[in-house]
Amino acid sequence: MKRCYYEILGVERGCDPEVLKKAYRRLAMELHPDRNPGDAEAEEKFKEAAEAYEVLRDDEKRRLYDAYGHEGLKNTGFSGFGGMGDIFSAFSDVFEGLFGFPGGAPRGGPQRGRDLRYDLEISLEEAAQGKQASFRVGRELACAECSGRGQKGGTQPPVCPACGGQGQVLRSQGFFRLATTCPQCRGEGRLVTDPCPACRGRGRKFEEKELSVRIPPGIGHGQRLRMRGEGEGGGLGGEPGDLYVVVHQKPHQVFERDGDSLYRQLKVSMVQAALGRTVLVDSLIDGPAELDIPAGAQTGDLVRLPGLGMPRLRDERRGDILVQLVVRTPQKLSKDQKRLLEELAQMGDDQAASEPLAEGEEAAPKKKKKRRWGL
Repeated sequence: MKRCYYEILGVERGCDPEVLKKAYRRLAMELHPDRNPGDAEAEEKFKEAAEAYEVLRDDEKRRLYDAYGHEGLKNTGFSGFGGMGDIFSAFSDVFEGLFGFPGGAPRGGPQRGRDLRYDLEISLEEAAQGKQASFRVGRELACAECSGRGQKGGTQPPVCPACGGQGQVLRSQGFFRLATTCPQCRGEGRLVTDPCPACRGRGRKFEEKELSVRIPPGIGHGQRLRMRGEGEGGGLGGEPGDLYVVVHQKPHQVFERDGDSLYRQLKVSMVQAALGRTVLVDSLIDGPAELDIPAGAQTGDLVRLPGLGMPRLRDERRGDILVQLVVRTPQKLSKDQKRLLEELAQMGDDQAASEPLAEGEEAAPKKKKKRRWGL
């Protein structure tokens, strides 16, 4: 049985692509065949980590895996890697610089821009009903005057003679060759000889931009929304990166959320609890809803409002609202109220509360509570 991909890489669900890449790079260094010659177990773990990273770095495959596990990947066309060569080819960006091997391809070609992250805070109501959220984000964009090349007129800068366009130079340290950033081109692989006046040869310009993203109803805390092409600009004419909007749900004064279920407390009087009543309660999305309090209700009892909870993503169904009853004992009584309660006591209503357990009778075991709602 295949292991969980998140467990293999040692990351949490919902982690951003940069955390994912760092975790895989760390495992790749630890399990790399050059570091573990002849170790079949390390080789299998190396392949296992590569398979996990290949799935989780792809948004669509990751969505299917999160929803359906390994079964959800059967129709994606991905069935793992044929051999080590496939892995090194697929992840050349990750293996670049490991053990002193710069990765093969010169850096002088187009370079994709970095992905960015934006943390967006929303209310529970906004998570339930969805919204169009606007925000400003600052990022480095490719200079329009030179197409991100840094060279005046947008011409291609010449290849750096020190590193041959690799952006890295090799130096020996004991038995290993280590790759370090080329000091002459500062890792760019090319030398700007005639700087663009608009960006002073950097190939990038800082810009703030107003963006808007649609928050779908039912989105959960920590989930990400991908905005393609809204990350940092690419270098040397490369495509821009993506922007990942991470949603954070603010605590609510009344409701607590657990998936598509909503929980709340409701204070009821002794009379309402004893005789039963129908009362109106706020349902967050649908306004006031009728709640039937059963006769003889006790503090801690849960009453369900089916289908009035949170919407489910990509699903028309909704969860439930669970209302936990809290029976209030009056602190101040009028003379008539006190007289009526005394009469009730004389009728034997308080006898059960004061009687000891009969011989052989056991007290009800205390249930271990998963949360304050007693579920």
